[in-house]
Amino acid sequence: MLRFNLLLAGAVLTFTVLTGTAAAHTEVTHMVPAASSSVAAPKTVTLDLSEPVNLRFSTFKVYALPAGSDAAALSKAKLNLKYDSAERADLFPGASGLAARVQIPLRAGLKPGAYVVMWHLLSDDGHPVSGQSVFRIK
Repeated sequence: MLRFNLLLAGAVLTFTVLTGTAAAHTEVTHMVPAASSSVAAPKTVTLDLSEPVNLRFSTFKVYALPAGSDAAALSKAKLNLKYDSAERADLFPGASGLAARVQIPLRAGLKPGAYVVMWHLLSDDGHPVSGQSVFRIK
């Protein structure tokens, strides 16, 4: 009986570890410039992800955040737009392949103010993940 209980406990632990790992969604683990930071105009925004994502099914954009605007609402309105490159602060052409680090080139001469980095990507488990982060240019 003790042997059966140990086998059952081992099976439950293995199942928990495997399903816990498989159910995790991709996250942005580090970003430069950091969220809420105030920096001199950067040349790129870099996002490190918790796992590689297929860039073909991912979107990354940077927009100026108008005063009094909400970053989440702006992201929701702009993430799925096509042909919006003239409005954006970034020059990211899109990409393909797998990557756990994404570098987004920014336009030269960005004015002081708040900027929203927004992303929509497909986790390894098939779930879409969206988010945004705000930084300021001095």
